[in-house]
Amino acid sequence: MPPAGEPVGQGPWGSTAIVGIGETDYVRGADAHVCDLILDASMEAIRDAGLSPADIDGVIPPPGFMSTEEIAANLGIPDVAYHVSVLMGGASPTASLQTAATAISAGLADAMLVTLGWNGYSALRAKPDARRTSRTMNLGPMGETVRNFYAPYGLMSAAQHYSLYLRRYVDVYGVPEDAAAEVALTCRAHAQNNEKALMRGRPLTRSDYDGSPFIAEPLRKFDCCLETDCAAAVVVTSLERARDLAHPPVVYLGGAEGHPQPADEIIGRPDLLELGIHRAAPRAFGRAGVNPHDIDVLEIYDCFTYVVLLQLEALGYAEAGGAADFVTGGTIGMEGRFPMNTHGGLLSQGHCWGLNHLVEATRQLRDDAGPAQVEGAELALVTGYGDLGDGSVAILAVDR
Repeated sequence: MPPAGEPVGQGPWGSTAIVGIGETDYVRGADAHVCDLILDASMEAIRDAGLSPADIDGVIPPPGFMSTEEIAANLGIPDVAYHVSVLMGGASPTASLQTAATAISAGLADAMLVTLGWNGYSALRAKPDARRTSRTMNLGPMGETVRNFYAPYGLMSAAQHYSLYLRRYVDVYGVPEDAAAEVALTCRAHAQNNEKALMRGRPLTRSDYDGSPFIAEPLRKFDCCLETDCAAAVVVTSLERARDLAHPPVVYLGGAEGHPQPADEIIGRPDLLELGIHRAAPRAFGRAGVNPHDIDVLEIYDCFTYVVLLQLEALGYAEAGGAADFVTGGTIGMEGRFPMNTHGGLLSQGHCWGLNHLVEATRQLRDDAGPAQVEGAELALVTGYGDLGDGSVAILAVDR
């Protein structure tokens, strides 16, 4: 049942919809500046909705990469009535959907652009020419924690930070490597259906997985998401207005965000395995008025394979430590009960902070996913996962 005071279909829940989507290619070493990638994806989403920049009056920009003012000036948005930045790392895009829907239902804006792009590959590598194509992201409190408390002890990369609690997860519940491998191989198999997937045409075998080096135990190379340069965008408006636009509306049925305590560091938590998704999931399902087993398509934030397993448990698909059994036997494959990351995910399509998960979920519910289409998909669930455990959930539905 919905939480008290939040009946289904009132406020932002069930009254707004995604009406436009856009994304660039997912590449290693973009020739374009990251701002150009963001503008290209944004313009594609606006056009996909059958709108023009003049119809957009709300913007949620990429954290730290490009301001609302820059986006508006370059796209030709004449009047920004509302904007806000959401700083939750990879949980930001999915959490932004909640913010956009709230703004629309409150009358603060009529059409919100949510966009994100970054140079996740080229920013870490020197380019042979002198042209500057990157900008530095805003890491917020997480950046200070890493700089002051983790880096002095050699913990420099995301894989090292996450391994602090993923190692505990494996040890406490005896999570087999088979489960992580199943997630990696499934995402790679699904990427073969996606023309934009970086790993299309590069299948992954179990022997490849087993032979890959450890990055930070328990994480092997193929347990880690891709580094890519890319951008994506979605346009959100009221459901009433959406019904007159170019595509069938994809209804934002319910969503939520959640944060571990404390949110900005790991070691001081009473329970290392209690994450933001544990708090967000019950709120999201309650607001949407559905349960986990009603969902047809899962788009789970897959920065690391073991993080996918943790989220599946937090969402209610398995008891603690039970996700290993859930993902076996083809359950998350294209022919399974819960097809997951049908575009290849961050592991095999590319890393756009999970906004590409929202783009793919929208395609699925439009019945427009081509070879990756899940037959009869009517409900999709998307998660975001950021910084050191922040979580967000969005539940999307076919308009009825």
